[in-house]
Amino acid sequence: MDIKAILDAVILGVTEGLTEFIPVSSTGHILLLGHFLGFHSTARSFEVLIQLGAILAILSVYFARLWQLFLSLPSSARSRRFVAGIALAFLPAAFLGALGHDFIKTVLFESPMVICVALIVGGILLLVIDRTPRKVRYDDVMDYPLSLCLKIGLFQCLALIPGTSRSGATIAGSLLMGTDKRSAAEFSFFLAMPTMLGAFTYDLAKNHQLLSVDDLWLVAIGFVAAFLAALFVVRRLLDFVSRHGFAPFAWWRIGVGLVGMVLLLTLSPATDGVAGDRGDRVTDHGMPDGQ
Repeated sequence: MDIKAILDAVILGVTEGLTEFIPVSSTGHILLLGHFLGFHSTARSFEVLIQLGAILAILSVYFARLWQLFLSLPSSARSRRFVAGIALAFLPAAFLGALGHDFIKTVLFESPMVICVALIVGGILLLVIDRTPRKVRYDDVMDYPLSLCLKIGLFQCLALIPGTSRSGATIAGSLLMGTDKRSAAEFSFFLAMPTMLGAFTYDLAKNHQLLSVDDLWLVAIGFVAAFLAALFVVRRLLDFVSRHGFAPFAWWRIGVGLVGMVLLLTLSPATDGVAGDRGDRVTDHGMPDGQ
């Protein structure tokens, strides 16, 4: 494990933490950035496993609320409905991700241009949705009906395409169905917990025998970097969204997608070999894109 690999792991870990919970696609960002850095991840496990660092950031910030929710389950129908809603929202992407993992991991993860297109298209759609007047029907995640939660879960399936963004898909779907911006972002936080934990567990079970000691050290470095960066984002995102909406993230997506396309077209002779080498390393994984 050389210095460049360590620096790459830190950079990618920070990128994961900063982008996991905002609607810009964390997986799209780290796949594109890793492509241009020449970062080689065994079986693409680094990109998946470091997401747990971001999830632990949510758990640390929301621990008191989650603990109160757990304690209230026996006596509160409202709490039980909320937990059931998160479970319903989780299931569609988990099912489709497991069903299509070969295609996702070996084709979509290895297609930087697809990621750029998804970033741009998703940015345009998010910009339109953010600026479209809507009647708010739901402003508290605890009061989301089960039918709404399931529909949000169906939107999360779009994040199986890297570059789409898990949080972007769920937030956009929530807004289209009458939620306010703050609760849409908060529901995306809660839904991230089982989704990313499922992705971590699935990938580790599939690929743990392939990972060397150096691979595990790089994952640990990226994990810590992702945790610290995500901690910063989680504590500030809801207030930012309440004040500014999602337009800044939409413009960011479009900018990154355009820059990525230009670089891919101008540097293609140098980067094709990187993508090809990674294609030989991939194995099974098909959980949704992280942000």
